Amino acid sequence: MPRRYAIYDVFTDTRLAGNPLAVVFDADGLDTAAMQKIAGEFNLSETVFVTAPENPAHTARLRIFTPGRELPFAGHPTVGAAIAIAEAGEGRAGGLPLDLVSVLEENVGPVRCAVRLSAGTAAFAEFDLPRRSVRIDAGFDRQALADAFSLKPGQIGFENHVPSLWSAGVAFVLVPVHGLAAAAAVDFDPMLWERCAPFAEGRLAAAYVYCRGGVNHNARFHARMFAPDMGIAEDPATGAAVAALSGAIHHFDAPVDGHHPFLVEQGVEMGRPSFIHLHLDVAGGQVAGARIGGQAVRLATGDLCL
Repeated sequence: MPRRYAIYDVFTDTRLAGNPLAVVFDADGLDTAAMQKIAGEFNLSETVFVTAPENPAHTARLRIFTPGRELPFAGHPTVGAAIAIAEAGEGRAGGLPLDLVSVLEENVGPVRCAVRLSAGTAAFAEFDLPRRSVRIDAGFDRQALADAFSLKPGQIGFENHVPSLWSAGVAFVLVPVHGLAAAAAVDFDPMLWERCAPFAEGRLAAAYVYCRGGVNHNARFHARMFAPDMGIAEDPATGAAVAALSGAIHHFDAPVDGHHPFLVEQGVEMGRPSFIHLHLDVAGGQVAGARIGGQAVRLATGDLCL
């Protein structure tokens, strides 16, 4: 039977920028093996499959696949799917602008999303982190890390930020580097990464390189992500990594109580600039809540003949 799909560019308001995502609707009846094969066929960073929710009070169930494996949670499929589902139902909603709240079931648990559709502008979606970012014990050899990124050891780290392992559903080694020039100079070697990277949550952890500032003057952080275990050479935008980064920001920067917005840019070196909004609420010195958001634009639609 034909199954509808759409391609969205996520964490951008510009087509052919951001992180491309395949959204497969009407995915009920597809088993895990079929979903993995379809994700491999699209060969994008992630493909998300939309099925009926297990809880009828929720909007949909999502299953998220990279070309290499299924993920319990990911940011750009959550944002893209929330917007795709909202736009698919736009004709029944009766006019724009339109604000919607939905709950999407992911393997990590239910994820609450808010979507805003506006005429003439790219849709925006924001979701509450399903899990708080936690630090996982791990030690790192600075020289081995530098070799994996083709950098000098002195380029690893800035201020009090040091390499650390964090997870808010998916584990990432967060590797601070000394500025935009160091980030641009990274030449990632997956073989050397496998020798020095830890295993976390049963998988080889992915690498998330970050520094302060950005090419865009509004960005607070600039980042790059590499995930050979997921079949991703480099990712233009990684919401799950920004979710993990929220813990490192709180740990190393110790923001005071209150609301703290951060704009994280990624994908610049790939020619696909992406902008991820992170909002961190701190109360009593602890993270009281965190949200990730961004825009997405539809690039293509079609049918899978399966």
